Amino acid sequence: MRSSKTKDMTVGSPLKLILEFSIPLVFGQLFQQLYNLVDTMIVGKFLGQSALAGVGATGCLCFLILGFCGGLCAGLSIPVSQAFGAKDHQLMHRYVANSIYTSGFFAILIAVLTSILCHPILRLLQTPSDVYEYAYSYLIVIFIGIPFTVLYNMTASLLRAVGDSRTPVIFLVIASLLNIILDLLCILVFHMGTMGAAVATVASQAVSGIACVIYIIKRFDVLHPAGEEWKFSMPHIGRLCYMGIPMGLQLSITAIGSTILQASVNMLGSFYVAAVTAGIRISMVFMCAFDAVGTAMATFCGQNVGAKKFDRLNKGALAGIFMCAIYCVFAFAVMNLFSRQISMLFLDKPDEQILSCIRQYVFWNSAMYLFLVFINIFRYGIQGMGFSNVAMFAGFFELAARGVVALYFVPKFGFDAVCFANPAAWIAADLFLIPAFLIVKKRLERKFGQG
Repeated sequence: MRSSKTKDMTVGSPLKLILEFSIPLVFGQLFQQLYNLVDTMIVGKFLGQSALAGVGATGCLCFLILGFCGGLCAGLSIPVSQAFGAKDHQLMHRYVANSIYTSGFFAILIAVLTSILCHPILRLLQTPSDVYEYAYSYLIVIFIGIPFTVLYNMTASLLRAVGDSRTPVIFLVIASLLNIILDLLCILVFHMGTMGAAVATVASQAVSGIACVIYIIKRFDVLHPAGEEWKFSMPHIGRLCYMGIPMGLQLSITAIGSTILQASVNMLGSFYVAAVTAGIRISMVFMCAFDAVGTAMATFCGQNVGAKKFDRLNKGALAGIFMCAIYCVFAFAVMNLFSRQISMLFLDKPDEQILSCIRQYVFWNSAMYLFLVFINIFRYGIQGMGFSNVAMFAGFFELAARGVVALYFVPKFGFDAVCFANPAAWIAADLFLIPAFLIVKKRLERKFGQG
């Protein structure tokens, strides 16, 4: 048996387990954001503000489509983590095999549909005419490369389901360095414009995904189905889709709200699009820790539900909140003390007006990060417990809040309202997620006993 670095999260201190699991994920999230960050920096520095706005105008749409893909893959891995926690390896192998079939089908379907509909979607978003070609050149390559995005997300999710959060990070580090090199080559040497930035991103994701596949084949026997376990099974696929599709839709529903908001920002003009683009890129880097702890919560809750240890669920949630609350203070201080210096990474020349807008956006978002912490802890926890359909409804609360801000407050108050859109969405989702977490935990305890 070849070695594999699995982690049993059903025993031991929840704080220690979640912290150890999250640390590699933080680096993984950071390097994943580095794809977008490097694209944005190089595009803004070498192609100018219009190209930066063009890439920025695609941000919400990328989140809508790629968010569904990422959520789908994370959801498909939850039955795997639950079977692993229950020590039922035969069932786990059946889920692994059928998750491969399911993710492959969705990857091809989404890539084809989005590539065909790319032009109509950009027109629907009222993308400014002076940045339209930049946006299309970037977006079409990202859509064509969706199968590579799914490949990495699926293999990484399977590794995390059995407790290995480190290996995917190693391959992401390598891919991120490759991404930087390819960005410079495609934009500065081959003069491919925004398309070059997208080609670099897709190629890097392909490398990280293929590397994960090779690693699983060579080193992770625990994830190897054999014989009849490879059999196509509609009951297993049904269970996988029951978990995966709501998680994908949840992120997509959230992204629809962001898309509506982006359309409102687009109507303010390319200047504000560029400011919001830079502000979002800065925020996403610092929000990586929240996503990492959330992902850890999904695995923690999944394994403990499989082991029927429901008393550990609240302990895991409190541990995650404690860690993230400390980080919130650190993130707020750094982002606001060095907002000007960080913002200049995205601009080809100082512009006090746009710098002021970026600073305003970053301040109000970072001041409300604790509400985002609650979303990640409780949403991922609910998903890990096996109630993806419940967690999905939080997306509707976010959608409603962003929609109200975009359609009513942005036309009335302009950029000031844009800065409060995300905090409003986070608070709205929390009003649903916190009681929902407690309710589904009680439901499991009634159904299976206290463990």
